[in-house]
Amino acid sequence: MRYALICTDKPGHLSLRQANRAAHVAYLKETGVEMAGPFLDTSGDMCGSLIVLEAETRAEAEAWAANDPYAAAGLFSDVRIEAWNKVI
Repeated sequence: MRYALICTDKPGHLSLRQANRAAHVAYLKETGVEMAGPFLDTSGDMCGSLIVLEAETRAEAEAWAANDPYAAAGLFSDVRIEAWNKVI
């Protein structure tokens, strides 16, 4: 099953995101995420993430999210995990 992770950064934490970006991108590549990218604010700065991954269970998706270097660094104010069905 695919899961979409919709992550919102804490306000004013762009420097924390940038400091942990290399580790986050490495984690994405190591774990075979299907697609991922940042949300951008009106200034064009990164302010959150959208990640689509395949996992057998929601618990596996939750574990993936908890092990994300961004989450470990305390970047996110909110993380939603939604089961997602790819149509196109």
